[in-house]
Formats: sequence, structure tokens, C-alpha cells
Amino acid sequence: MNFLRRGSSTPDTAAEADEVEAEDVVAVGADRRPQTAGKGRPTRSRREAEGRKRGPVAPAPKTQREAMKRAKALRGDKTQRREASAERRKRMMAGDDRVLPVRDRGPVRAFVRDLVDSRRHLMGLFMPLAILIFITVVVPVPGIQNIGSLLCLCMLAAMVVEGTLLGRQITARVREKFPDEEIKGFSVGWYAFTRATQIRKLRMPAPRVSPGTPVS
Repeated sequence: MNFLRRGSSTPDTAAEADEVEAEDVVAVGADRRPQTAGKGRPTRSRREAEGRKRGPVAPAPKTQREAMKRAKALRGDKTQRREASAERRKRMMAGDDRVLPVRDRGPVRAFVRDLVDSRRHLMGLFMPLAILIFITVVVPVPGIQNIGSLLCLCMLAAMVVEGTLLGRQITARVREKFPDEEIKGFSVGWYAFTRATQIRKLRMPAPRVSPGTPVS
């Protein structure tokens, strides 16, 4: 009665049994997988979806002339560009924070500009002084060069002293006005110094106060 024993099966019969059992497990596992109703198409990637929203991408220009023509078309009409530039400059002169450079934005910088614009400074002669220095270098007269060099050195020294005092005074006023703000003395002082060295009519944003007007 060897056929009732487990070990009586031949190697071929055992292999076939194992094979059948493996196939049954795979079939059962496949049947147990959750079946979801598919869309019938693969899911689009984000880039494909955005590309379909925006429309087809224009082919790359084949020549430099075509690239320049396309860039000109994207920039728009010259008249429109001039009007937009003029409008932007007008808003910058008015002190609109939305179009000002980052270094000029905020109530702190506006207060510094008002303090600088409310008084006259020797540093406002910085640009005329640069022209004077250039003239003394160009003119081949030793006497004029010596006098001009001495005068320029004295004015530069006076400007440095005035700029240092101005920076300290304005920093103290700003810290008093904005006690909750983190005020960096060098940054505020340098901003005031560069503002004061500019000719008043060329300052941007334009001065909002006249010389001698108290600022609080």
C-alpha cells in the first residue's frame, strides 16, 4: 500500500503537483486584486496638461532674423513701450513702492529721504566737484592744478565729516521714529549719504519736502 504514503510519489509527479499548486496561488492572488474601473487611457502628466492649456508651443526660430522679429513682436509696439516706461518713471518719482527698487522701499527709507531732503548739504556739490577735479587735471597750468587740488581735498574732507555726522543724526532719528524696526546704522547712514550727494533735481524718488521743512 505504498501509494497512500507521501513519499511514494515519483519526482516527476511531485514537480507537476508543485507546478499546479503555484498556478492556483497565482490565479487566486490575481482574483483577489481590487478591480477598479479604468479610464481607458493613461493619466496625463502635469507638463502635458499645462501644455494643452496654454496651447501648442511655437517652433524654435530657424534664423537670427526670425528670432529678432519674434522678440520684437513679443515686446510690443515702440509707442506702447515708451508710454509704459514713462508711466513707470512717473510712479517711481512719486515714490510708489510697487515700482521702486528694493533698497528704496518701505516707510523707513521714505523717512530717511524726507530727512535728507529737508536740509541743504555741502555733499550736494559732489558732482560739480568731480567736474572741477577733471578740469584741474586737464588744464596744463601748474598753479591752477595746485589750487584746484588743494580746494578739492578740503571739500572732500568736509564732505566726509558732514556725511558721518549726517548718518549718525539720521540713524538716531530713525530709531526714535521706528522703535520696533531693526535698524542697521551703517545701512541707514550710507543710504542718507548717497542721497545727499545727489543733485536735488536728479534725486529719485523726487523730494516730497522743501529745504527747511520740519520732518516728524
